[in-house]
Amino acid sequence: MILTEAPVVTAALEAAVRAPSPHNTQPWLFELGPDVIGVVLDEDRGLEVCDPDRREARLSCGAALLNLELAIAVAGRSCDVEFLPEKDRPELLAKVGIGLRHRPTAAEQRLAASIRVRYSNRRPFASTPVPAWARHAVRRAAREEGAKLILLDEVGLLETVAGLIRRADHIQLLDERFQAELREWTREAGSHDGVPAYAGGPRPSGGLLPVRHHGESDRVREFERDPVVAVLTTPTDGPLAQIRAGRAMQRALLTATSLGLSVSFYSQPMEIPSARAALRSLLGENEHPQVGFRLGYGFPGTTTPRRPVEEVTRSRPDSEGLRRR
Repeated sequence: MILTEAPVVTAALEAAVRAPSPHNTQPWLFELGPDVIGVVLDEDRGLEVCDPDRREARLSCGAALLNLELAIAVAGRSCDVEFLPEKDRPELLAKVGIGLRHRPTAAEQRLAASIRVRYSNRRPFASTPVPAWARHAVRRAAREEGAKLILLDEVGLLETVAGLIRRADHIQLLDERFQAELREWTREAGSHDGVPAYAGGPRPSGGLLPVRHHGESDRVREFERDPVVAVLTTPTDGPLAQIRAGRAMQRALLTATSLGLSVSFYSQPMEIPSARAALRSLLGENEHPQVGFRLGYGFPGTTTPRRPVEEVTRSRPDSEGLRRR
């Protein structure tokens, strides 16, 4: 039996599974041992067409890792994170050791409170501008995790990158394998994973950029003609950089949520190698683009479902279970 009844562990796992993932695949497992939670990449839940090298899956696990840490912190415990701790197990992305007492900061409390209410808002945003102070806060959040958040309108690249996103979206629209994979992860109500049709948003009409559509909705809505689009980059690439990028992405998303902002992703150019390379050339060869998203003030929506904690946890082979806290 896997023991998850210790309050701090339960809270940490329930927060971790609220992380975002492509098509809501939830590509993570959590290994429980005495005072340790391992974050494992679940290769079986990867997307073979749009994420064959599991880059986006590692981002998702990095986001889950940050949620895990925040929940432990607000539960009053410290934690110690070790990245890629076992060379012979590359799927083990991190180990989180649960330590002694910790007094949570106001920032930790604010971000942790945003975990359960954050969601991808695939609907049109309001025309209300995103103020400079909010932009700065989201940029600073990414920087705290060693990443850079580039707001395209501020560097004069919005129109150029918009063209790149539209071309990537068109390539995926014509790719039968990609469309089949998208349909596979579009779910009916009641499923614990995938994107429910009700969360897929309307079909886009007009607007500067295409928003990925899930489901067979007949609703058509016009999207923003002047969206705030951000691209998160890292100075290097590879598994460790991708895990860290996922943490930076999640810290930025939770910060945005705490400020009343909505977010949805532009994954198209990240999932086509030639488009990602072109984007890197535009941003600078020292910047590896990891994720793109739009920011704005959205109309209310709902969170998407997650698999139960019991479904994504297992005991470490060398573990006898967790001590109660």
